[in-house]
Amino acid sequence: MDHIKYMGTTKQLSNTKGMTRIKMLGASVLVSLGLSASVVIADEHTSTITQVTDSIYMLSGKGGNIGVMIGADGTFMIDDQYAPATPNILNAVKSVGGSAPKYLVNTHFHGDHTGGNENLGTTGTLILAHDNVRQRLVDGYEIAPFKMIAAPAKTEALPVVTFDSELGLHVNGDHIRVYHVANAHTDGDSIVQFSEANVIHTGDVFFNGFYPFIDVAHGGTVKGTIAAVNVVLGLMNEGTMIIPGHGPVAKRAELEAYRAMLAEAYKRLSDLSRSGKTLAEVQAQNPLADLQDQWGNVMFDSNTWIGLIYDGLD
Repeated sequence: MDHIKYMGTTKQLSNTKGMTRIKMLGASVLVSLGLSASVVIADEHTSTITQVTDSIYMLSGKGGNIGVMIGADGTFMIDDQYAPATPNILNAVKSVGGSAPKYLVNTHFHGDHTGGNENLGTTGTLILAHDNVRQRLVDGYEIAPFKMIAAPAKTEALPVVTFDSELGLHVNGDHIRVYHVANAHTDGDSIVQFSEANVIHTGDVFFNGFYPFIDVAHGGTVKGTIAAVNVVLGLMNEGTMIIPGHGPVAKRAELEAYRAMLAEAYKRLSDLSRSGKTLAEVQAQNPLADLQDQWGNVMFDSNTWIGLIYDGLD
């Protein structure tokens, strides 16, 4: 796969996979991670384009990974990063033959995936999401670990079409299926399957190659994330391409490794929780130390991650 770094009208090929360790606990982290394969990003709103199939692309940059399908019925997009990135995202889409999105699915409510909603909704994009996503945007929300507060969204930013469990669309010759997966990364997560193209966008159910942020305060759980990953695995085969919420495009092996990590972490931490260990006692023990080198070198180290998820274990 080629990776095209798009800034204005300039495209540059790159095959490097640079990932930078980011100390979190600051307000900017959710994450402004440009975790896709690219050279150093010179502008915070640069989009890096990865071609996944003939008609499907991943756009990565500051915020969650965007999925884009281009075809005769119009551009279909999944997530939209932060509001200031919208002009560059539209230019990037145009550079690969697309237009302003006709359809937009929000995989969940976090601002690094919905920040462009108002910009796109104002120009006529039809926004679709799970019922809980619309409600979170209507109410506004706070993500305390990142000191992030979002005011109630304007009407133009709200999903127009919402659903409870599953939604089907027929666009650009594909049957696109959107599934709600309960209490995973949040309480409103969706995964999006392009049935004919054999591509799945997981939203933040999958952080490829590193510990995920699980929003316990808004219904997220490790157990639910494992269950959601199992749903994705059940929908795919060895040829399926995966666009994760963060990180590079993946295939089945990467998702299986991620599930194995989550399952092992959940087992260890649940055992400690049931034995009555406090968070401080668990962190002093550092039970995930052996997972640190593989999973803790991008966003959270092992003990920081434990601190975020321990109270939400069930």
